[in-house]
Amino acid sequence: QVQLVESGGGLVQAGGSLRLSCAASGRTDYIYPMGWFRQAPGKEREFVAAISRSAGSIYYADSVKGRFTISRDNAKNTVYLQMNSLKPEDTAVYYCAADRGRVVPGTEPYEYNYWGQGTQVTVSS
Repeated sequence: QVQLVESGGGLVQAGGSLRLSCAASGRTDYIYPMGWFRQAPGKEREFVAAISRSAGSIYYADSVKGRFTISRDNAKNTVYLQMNSLKPEDTAVYYCAADRGRVVPGTEPYEYNYWGQGTQVTVSS
């Protein structure tokens, strides 16, 4: 099994920045793509960003392109999400996800096998 633990969420003013981290433990040798999703109250979980194991393939949702950057450190089994120019509409619980078996990162929740518990990001106007 794989355990994912997110950290780095919090309250920030619009225009500010936050850096989320997701540390993986357990059978991490099985982990290939990793991704970030978010869920706002009353809304479905939506894709934010994903990265392949080699970081050769990176995808972003249109809503965060140019503002968010996903990266990973395989030696530390950690994936990061640098969020800049935050907007109130970025407010949500952010979830880290990991997949095994795929090479190309998925952009749908069902394409991921493991999930973290989530970290709250609140952007005030």
